[in-house]
Amino acid sequence: METQGNGVVGSSTEVRSHGEGVTMVIGSSACTRERLIGQGQRPGRLSHTCPERRPGLTWGWRDKVWYRPTMREDLVKLDRCQRLVEHMRAQNLDAVALVPGPNLVYLTGLSFHLSERPIVTLFPADGRPAIILPQLEAVRVVGEEMDLFAYSDEEGPRTAFRNAFDALDLRGARIGAESLRMRLMEVQLLDQHADGSELVSAGDVLVELRLRKDGNELDHMRSAAAITDEALATTMGRVKGAMSEREIASLLQIELLRAGADGMAFSPIVLTGPNSALPHNTPSDRRIRLGDPFIVDCGASVEGYAADLTRTFFVEEPSAEWSRIYEVVRAANAAGRAAVRSGVTAESIDRAARDVIDRAGYGEYFIHRTGHGLGLETHEPPYMIAGNRRLLEPGMVFTVEPGIYLPGQGGVRIEDDILVTAEGPEVLTNSSRDLTTIRL
Repeated sequence: METQGNGVVGSSTEVRSHGEGVTMVIGSSACTRERLIGQGQRPGRLSHTCPERRPGLTWGWRDKVWYRPTMREDLVKLDRCQRLVEHMRAQNLDAVALVPGPNLVYLTGLSFHLSERPIVTLFPADGRPAIILPQLEAVRVVGEEMDLFAYSDEEGPRTAFRNAFDALDLRGARIGAESLRMRLMEVQLLDQHADGSELVSAGDVLVELRLRKDGNELDHMRSAAAITDEALATTMGRVKGAMSEREIASLLQIELLRAGADGMAFSPIVLTGPNSALPHNTPSDRRIRLGDPFIVDCGASVEGYAADLTRTFFVEEPSAEWSRIYEVVRAANAAGRAAVRSGVTAESIDRAARDVIDRAGYGEYFIHRTGHGLGLETHEPPYMIAGNRRLLEPGMVFTVEPGIYLPGQGGVRIEDDILVTAEGPEVLTNSSRDLTTIRL
């Protein structure tokens, strides 16, 4: 056992807390029976005292109490890590380096936030994973099947990175990294301590890993979609005259939580009048007015999995042109949903929706792709866009969200979440697509 003060170095190390006399052994086969002060019992799964480790069981620290994952959770993580290794070998990668984010959550269940203190988890093609992290986060990794290299604020991360690369023998290795998430800070640390290594994108490996959702993931996504449908209906029933976009967005967040969301998949988008001509505008203090098109884009998060729903309303009766535009977008949404089936290309979904809008004469005002994948992220592969020849497969989930946006006037978008099944599309979101007006 190697220790440095209250820090942690190496794969079998001691961590001492200054509060309540807590002692843990991290990265070893046993943990002490010191009493830990915690809150919030979950019957049958949580204990304030770290139990003895038994073969086949791992223990972790969650919500300030000891937590034993179910056997199913352990098996899911094992299966995902095994599939990662298979994809790595197919891409000739010796290791994959992950920073906090959805890929790390998917593989380990560990959720950290990006900060000035770097956290990197290394998954070698052969051997146990290793995590490099600040000492203050070390307790959260107890029970995970990985080696721990922690650093104190005084030490900084460099020694921990060097020790991890020495232990995993990654000098001269071909290492895949998250090109969309890893910052220059982590890249420089990897370069400095992996002598002669080649750092390449692991994007293809990680995409393949998460592209097809399993039954448990789909259960969370169905729940998120149902919660979003309910919250939107409740919110729109409470909209009153002279409310601002920001006020309606705040009300929507409250209703999402009341309906059972763990949190927001993203900050709700509420746009009225000319503001709705910008698809990803942010809610303002503009108040709703007669004749306004009124776009609401929102989504619940359940166990980290997102829903993404958009509906367009009108304040009182819309003009004849806006009524026509709405019906064109509704038809495009229906065409996109109807085109979904296993074995067709992603671009064919875009084409089905876009052709409807093109034929109606509004093609130049449909200014984004038809859809994007959903899961632990609100935007992830597969993307419904021209040129994407990827074949759709059962288990893929994505949006179909055609829109028409007239600059300076307003916009209409109708978005649904679609699951590909062997029998055809399963539409997860079920809010009405009929033209709906808000009475002031």
